[in-house]
Amino acid sequence: MQAGAFDRQLSEKCAVFGLYGSTNDAARTTYYGLCALQHRGQESSGIVTSDGEQLYRHAAAGLVANVYSDTKIERLKGNIAIGHNRYATSGGAGDFYNQPFLNKKKNFALAHNGNLPDYTKLAAFLKDRGVAVKKHNDTRMMEEAIACYMEDGNNLEEAIIKAYPLFTGVFSAVAMSEDKLIAFRDECGVRPLSIGAIGDGYVVASETCALDTIGATFVRDVLPGELVVIDENGLTAYQVVKPRQKMDIFEFVYFARPDSIILGQRINQVRQRLGQALAKEFPIEADVVVPVPDSSIPAALGYAQASGIPFDMALIKNRYIHRTFIQPTADLRKRSVKMKLNPIEESLRDKRVVLVDDSIVRGTTMRQVVQMIRDAGAKELHVVISSPPVCYPDYYGINTPDQAELIATRMSNSEIRHYIGADSLSYLSMDGMVRATGLSAKQFSMSCFDGVYPISIGARAKEVHPIRSHQAVNAETSHQESYNPVEVMV
Repeated sequence: MQAGAFDRQLSEKCAVFGLYGSTNDAARTTYYGLCALQHRGQESSGIVTSDGEQLYRHAAAGLVANVYSDTKIERLKGNIAIGHNRYATSGGAGDFYNQPFLNKKKNFALAHNGNLPDYTKLAAFLKDRGVAVKKHNDTRMMEEAIACYMEDGNNLEEAIIKAYPLFTGVFSAVAMSEDKLIAFRDECGVRPLSIGAIGDGYVVASETCALDTIGATFVRDVLPGELVVIDENGLTAYQVVKPRQKMDIFEFVYFARPDSIILGQRINQVRQRLGQALAKEFPIEADVVVPVPDSSIPAALGYAQASGIPFDMALIKNRYIHRTFIQPTADLRKRSVKMKLNPIEESLRDKRVVLVDDSIVRGTTMRQVVQMIRDAGAKELHVVISSPPVCYPDYYGINTPDQAELIATRMSNSEIRHYIGADSLSYLSMDGMVRATGLSAKQFSMSCFDGVYPISIGARAKEVHPIRSHQAVNAETSHQESYNPVEVMV
């Protein structure tokens, strides 16, 4: 999603994909896997492949369909590949920041989904090793640290394991050498990462929807704190650090594709249950339930099912307005929402409308959507949100604004309702959200809602302030214990 022009939502991190074996045209399969993961990053895309001796790379700014051509795919030779779709959370523009990163000196590549908000130890280590990091983002520093340990004589997986204690933050990552594919996650598994089987090989992807796209069969998730090596010997796993499952609950609310499965739960069904919970917590007399497309459609269906109020796709989304380098005029910027959404007046005129969305961040775009529906003739407009108020920034790979820009930190519910112009405004409770997942609250990071960051955010903690009755920030701190990597049977 393009940030700025349509800023009603939080914009997503990145996507990673990896393939070993099953085909001598790994790049083409990786291309289709990245297409399935386009929703997780639209700024740039890249693929690195190996033919067993040499690594080949192509990366550029733009959507997956625009970055690659048949000619470029054919130049990416081999049966091992990793791929990446980027949404920048740190660093800058240009190929220096486009992933996967290829370290030609040590002949390996790395791609990373997540963010390291506290890179104090990592930067100090690289400084001691004489590595200049002035222009480096977190992933570049991870690459440099791995290369340092390889300089000491370690192979790729040994180097990553030794570098683990330096990575204070969130990472679902893939790496490769000329003859192996590696996948690894942080101790909390904040971002998803799944393993599938395809032919006589394996695939790793940020979401299971990518496995479905290429015809792979889901095997299992990469566990929190686990490193998995895939090579000619098959799949070997090492539990590098003690696991503490804390999946970002926003993957269920908004980020993941509805056809993906995370922690054993189909996202589409979870979102329908979110809507059903909303209907139970906030019954409203209305004529029609309308989603803000696309991610809120399942929740709106759930609300309609539970309430008995008819569902209508009364807002139509233009799906062909993506990130662009052609800047709109000032007048067009004012009408940015209308460039994305168009109401069907016959479905709204003289109706009492329940408008379902998954979150309100700054509130500016919701205000425009509400006005758009009123202009279409709605008699009443009730906004229901399938998550609690977003009160805290995310430091784990999502482009949430500063806390001061989050509308729920500056206004009461009544003030937000008045600002957006709705007749009522209701947020799903924290308990209702968790129950809808079918899982325990202990398995989640809910930092955007409660300000509790399960992995240290370092000096960034000074930027965060408790809101109303929420618990203090960092009530739960990172504790990567001394933990010897253990090879586990797969």
